[in-house]
Amino acid sequence: MKWKNIRLELARTRDFPDGSVSRAYLLRLPLDDSGLIDEGAVRSNPGHATVRRFWPSEPDMIGYVIRKPSGWAFSYELGEADDEGIFHLESHPLKLGEYITVTEPDGRRLPFKVASLAQLH
Repeated sequence: MKWKNIRLELARTRDFPDGSVSRAYLLRLPLDDSGLIDEGAVRSNPGHATVRRFWPSEPDMIGYVIRKPSGWAFSYELGEADDEGIFHLESHPLKLGEYITVTEPDGRRLPFKVASLAQLH
């Protein structure tokens, strides 16, 4: 298991046909050799599994990557109102060039591409 810094950038959407590097997430997560989140490491160090969401038109949001019964989510405040679910992240590896879907609190689903992975020292 290795803790990594992971950058997700908005992939192609109707509003952004070329995607958007300015709409992104920065994650710090432990990944196993296959690129899956090491759930035991997150359980042991929940405060290390972080997310920073940045959009050019909104203040940055800083929170945690949490495990819920329905899968993984980004959570910025106590409670579930602001949680952003990540579609099938429990079985989908985070590897360079792969895509994941984030469901915003309003239900809108957005595709993101893994733009970079860096080993934490």
